[in-house]
Amino acid sequence: MWVTESAVSPQHSAFLRAVRGEPVPHTPVWFMRQAGRSLPEYRKVREGVGMLESCMDPDLTTEITLQPVRRYGVDAAIFFSDIVLPLKAVGVDLDIKPGVGPVVATPVRTLADVEAIPDLTPEHVPYVTQAIGQLVRELGATPLIGFAGAPFTVASYLVEGGPSREHALTKAMMFGAPEVWDALMRKIAGIAATYLEVQVRAGASAVQLFDSWAGALAPQDYAASVQPHSARVLEHVGTLGVPRIHFGVGTANLLGAMGEAGADVVGVDWRTPLGTAIGQVGDRAVQGNLDPTLVFAPTDLMLARAAEVIEAGRAARGHVFNLGHGVLPSTDPDQLQRLTEFVQSYPL
Repeated sequence: MWVTESAVSPQHSAFLRAVRGEPVPHTPVWFMRQAGRSLPEYRKVREGVGMLESCMDPDLTTEITLQPVRRYGVDAAIFFSDIVLPLKAVGVDLDIKPGVGPVVATPVRTLADVEAIPDLTPEHVPYVTQAIGQLVRELGATPLIGFAGAPFTVASYLVEGGPSREHALTKAMMFGAPEVWDALMRKIAGIAATYLEVQVRAGASAVQLFDSWAGALAPQDYAASVQPHSARVLEHVGTLGVPRIHFGVGTANLLGAMGEAGADVVGVDWRTPLGTAIGQVGDRAVQGNLDPTLVFAPTDLMLARAAEVIEAGRAARGHVFNLGHGVLPSTDPDQLQRLTEFVQSYPL
């Protein structure tokens, strides 16, 4: 029996219909960091393999990306990568240390440091193109979400030299050396835009720009020194014709500005009630936002709270169910299975 291409096209999926604000057969669901750290099959294939090494192996990237789709039947796959991978690809001396995170050997301090970072080209990341080609063939009608770190978060790693709670050095550059800051943000925005374009041209159906640390900023500082650079990335991706998700952590005071940066979908973390967020993001779809720790609660409570999220999402232009941040390492996969089945079967 011949199957037409349109019959298996991701364009007809519940996920892409939701992000476009169209009627859906059910509320679509996927999980950020969905495989990373919680599935036993993930831990098995990652055993003895570093994070960046995993991201640069097309076959391993393909396998890890597919694992949660096989396990849960989620409505979209998220490309397995890391926000610092493009920096590694252009030659920045960094590594991801277990239990710590990305660590940069020589932090960025001066304009010369910024200028020493090469621009990204598709030739820097052939393994990404190969992995996405493999994934698109395997996924069929299931959309693949491309992924990149937003300029502020990536800049923070470069300036701080690693993870930071206060982002003091980052803000010191932003406030005290605005010309260096602007150059750095433009550099990273260009790298992120190219990295996402590579993923889209290889077959990704949507993208997510992930701003882990944006919640450390006051609204006026975000608007003046960060939003324009995220907007450059999102504007570039917009020319490629795919939906754009913009997600940050602790960003209750930034949701409107994050949407205005060019997002089609604004991701909402668990700290902000979804109904409140919908009133702030304008005529845009939302993504989220069950507290990731509720998967450790009794199943009945978890599902009741999930129902509240789905009900709140009805008021939005479109709603994609997700946790309010990544899946925690000790999450029971069976609970995520129950959650997925509940969301997909919830009557609309």
